[in-house]
This record gives sequence, structure tokens and C-alpha cells, in this order.
Amino acid sequence: MDEKTKTVVGGLAKSTAGALAYVLGPITGVLFYVIEKDPFVRFHAAQSVVVFGLLFVLQWALTMTIVLVSLVPLLSIIAFVLWLVLIYKAWMGEEWEVPVLGAYARKLLKKVK
Repeated sequence: MDEKTKTVVGGLAKSTAGALAYVLGPITGVLFYVIEKDPFVRFHAAQSVVVFGLLFVLQWALTMTIVLVSLVPLLSIIAFVLWLVLIYKAWMGEEWEVPVLGAYARKLLKKVK
């Protein structure tokens, strides 16, 4: 059995579980972070919480300012593309880090075990 298809919680392959950690952003990120013990899946879950939590807060902050509200569609497109890339990378079994934010996800993994 290759490392990518190793099964984790619920009989899912770990690459599938890692990809599913991104599906609903921080919601599925927290869910997989809590129920899963595999380091690969936990990394993707933590990264989902950090990246999409920050994007949610940033988008909310932009909507509160009349001048910057025009940037919300651009941020939404960037977030969507990033979401697709992260799902694909996890599904392919890669532990790809989002620049800067991936490091925060790794710190979160070390602090909360």
C-alpha cells in the first residue's frame, strides 16, 4: 500500500482526507484537525483553518470600508483559485505550504497536539 492511499478515519485515503479538510474552509479544517491523528491530514486541516480563516476576516474587513469594498471580488477570485490549488495538492499527496501562512499552520500543529 503506497503512502498516499493509506487509510485514516472513516476508511478514507489520507490524500482524500487532506483534500476534504479544505472543502468548507475552516469548518472542515477544525473537524479534521480534531478527529484525525495523521500528521499529513492534520497539517492540511491546520492550513485550512489559518488560510481561510484569515481570508474570511480580510474579506469582512474590506466590506466594512467604502473605499476598499471594490477589492472584494478580486479577493474572492484569488481565494477560489487558492482553494482549488490546495485541494488538488492535498489530493495528490503533497504537503504544499501556502507561503507565510503555511508556517503559521506548522506552528499551530506544534502548539496543539
